[in-house]
Amino acid sequence: MPAFLIADITASDMEKYQASSYLDVIPDIAARYRGVYRARGGATEVLEGDWRPKRLVIIEFPSMGDLLAFYNSSEYRPFKELRQRHARSRIIAIESNSPLSPAGS
Repeated sequence: MPAFLIADITASDMEKYQASSYLDVIPDIAARYRGVYRARGGATEVLEGDWRPKRLVIIEFPSMGDLLAFYNSSEYRPFKELRQRHARSRIIAIESNSPLSPAGS
């Protein structure tokens, strides 16, 4: 079943965060684990509640195993540490409970 990494990132210093190469490198590392970006920093609109994400990222993986392999990988580790130094992150992993069908099906 597909699994999604959902991250709400608030950079403490956006210039350092952007200069760190994190934003350029992570899509390639995620792709090695079959991760596909579904949303990355686009505009958000709160429809209900008090959650106000700053920079929302959604990456789809074929399985929770692939997602966790990416998140715990040696390739990602130094970038995870870099992100943790320059941003406050709220990250969850969620597994779909059924296969997803294309929009309009």
